[in-house]
Amino acid sequence: MDSHFRGTLWAILILFTLPLLTCTNCPGSCLCYSNGTVNCVGDTITDMPKQLPVHTYRLKLKDTNMNVINEQSLANLPLTLRFSLTHSQLHTIHPKAFHVAPQLKSVTLSFNNLSTLSARVFSPLTSLEQLSLNGNQLKTLAPDMFEGLEGLKELDLSNNSLSSPASDVFDGLTNLTFLHLARNSIKKFPPTIFHGLTNLHELVIYYNELEVLETGIFDELVNLVHLKLHFNQITSLPPQVFWSLRNLELLTLSSNQLQAIPEKSFYNMPKLKKLTIYKNPLLSLPYQLMGHMPDMTDFYLYSTNLTTVPGNLFANMSGLQMLNFHLNDKLRELPSDLFCCVPKLVKLSLKFNDLHYLHPRLFYRLTTLRMLLLNDNKLQNLPDDIFQGLERVLAVNLKNNNLRTLPGDIFLQNTVLMTLTLSGNPWNCGCSIRGIAKWIRHNERVVFDRDDVLCHNPAYQQLRTLGSLRDEDFNFCDATRISPRYFSTQEPTTPFHIISTSRQTPAVALTTTTPTTPTPTTKQLAPQQVTIQTNTPTTKPSALHTTSPPTTLQSPTTTLPDEEFLLITKAPLSYSMSPTFYDTMVVEQGPEFVHHNRYKGWVYVWFLPSDAVLARLFMFSYVLLVAAGLLLSLAAMFYLYRLDKIMDELSGNVLQGN
Repeated sequence: MDSHFRGTLWAILILFTLPLLTCTNCPGSCLCYSNGTVNCVGDTITDMPKQLPVHTYRLKLKDTNMNVINEQSLANLPLTLRFSLTHSQLHTIHPKAFHVAPQLKSVTLSFNNLSTLSARVFSPLTSLEQLSLNGNQLKTLAPDMFEGLEGLKELDLSNNSLSSPASDVFDGLTNLTFLHLARNSIKKFPPTIFHGLTNLHELVIYYNELEVLETGIFDELVNLVHLKLHFNQITSLPPQVFWSLRNLELLTLSSNQLQAIPEKSFYNMPKLKKLTIYKNPLLSLPYQLMGHMPDMTDFYLYSTNLTTVPGNLFANMSGLQMLNFHLNDKLRELPSDLFCCVPKLVKLSLKFNDLHYLHPRLFYRLTTLRMLLLNDNKLQNLPDDIFQGLERVLAVNLKNNNLRTLPGDIFLQNTVLMTLTLSGNPWNCGCSIRGIAKWIRHNERVVFDRDDVLCHNPAYQQLRTLGSLRDEDFNFCDATRISPRYFSTQEPTTPFHIISTSRQTPAVALTTTTPTTPTPTTKQLAPQQVTIQTNTPTTKPSALHTTSPPTTLQSPTTTLPDEEFLLITKAPLSYSMSPTFYDTMVVEQGPEFVHHNRYKGWVYVWFLPSDAVLARLFMFSYVLLVAAGLLLSLAAMFYLYRLDKIMDELSGNVLQGN
């Protein structure tokens, strides 16, 4: 027991003191750690550091001036398993450089100046699991470059100048799980180049110059999980090219030159979770495109030339949560049942499309939707119940469309709505806007850009915010309105009671003129008559009910502007006017003022659009001008008086002087 106890103590002592002893041998420009890692940095390093700690497990050299790894550079590292030399001036590796370090499991030679490598230079590394040669200037790879590396799991050849790798360059790498070939100049792969990589999990080929994919190129990659093909020049896909990838979870085909995709291209991939086909000049999509994909959560389909899509495009994606279907500047129509089968959708982006119309039932099954982006389209109106099923939606963006009004109860069921964006629309603040204006007043905290939601017309409401519109601003909407029938040759059959302009104006009750013959005025009158018919209002107390005969109107020969509507009326000579309402006009409070004048038996009436604030401003200006004129008159009289006195004084002085 004593000897065993003493042995244990010696072992513990050695384990704790050995790192301390060896760290004293750490060379300059290096940092040595007790876990066996040595980091050496600096351009003063031109060769492999000498006198490294015996227990060095990981050696990392960075930003050095080393040019060559010679035959004996790694000779004194018997325990080193991971070696890296990066961001340096390395341009040559001796063909036998790794013969003295066959124990290495990881070699990283990234971002150096390597342009060529000797054939089978890595073959002695039979235990190698990771090899990184990215960020160099390699143009070609010898066919037997990786011979003997059966245990290799990760190979990074990205950021080089490879253009046409040999068909058998990866043969024998049966345990490879990660192959990175991105950012090279590869235009075409041999059809059998990946057939030996049966255990490959991730294949990265983005940012190359691929124009075609050979038929059967992925047939043996039955364990592939990630396939990244974006940012190439692929113009077409062979039929069924992805069918063997039954374990694939990620496929990126974005930023290529695809104008069409063959039918059933994405069948037999039930584990697919993310698919990107955006930034392709797609003209159409086949009806049979997507297979059963219950695990799909993210789908990206934007920046295309699509004008519409099949109604079943997302039908097999019951687990879809994120749909980015935007920036399609020709997409004008969406099938009514497009979102029928995505009950878990959380975000739907339809922004920056060319949508003019949305079907009333388009969103009604999206019961879990949280964010809906419809901004920057060309929507002119929305159905009353378009958001009816979106009871959990938190954000809706409708800005920069062509919306002029919205139904007042369109957001009635969206009780948890937190952010609504409405600016950039040409809102018409007439009677139809009353409901949504009231909703905005009661939900100001929800309308994120409420200060920029402005009226574009009518003219008297321009630049007012929808939230500033009050109920009293719409009182005139409840009055009965009529539209004059110009140039009618028939006598009216109903009494003439209320007149309003074609631009929503206040109701006016009117009985007209003395029965005399019209005298020519400054406006010439056409001989043709204009007849106006109205119905007697039943609800407005301010309208006067009279029993007056048909009234004929003379129309002026000149065309009056929209801002002025002139009515010239004359009653028949034989009719006796009511003395109580003779020449009486009642004007209800509204957004316009009515002015009239009688002249030799004729009544001239015109309607001028205005508002109360503007009227008060004009009245104040008028009073101010009158007051200023009065003050100026008084001042003039005072100065004349003073001038008269001065003249008298001067005259008196002259007389005294004589």
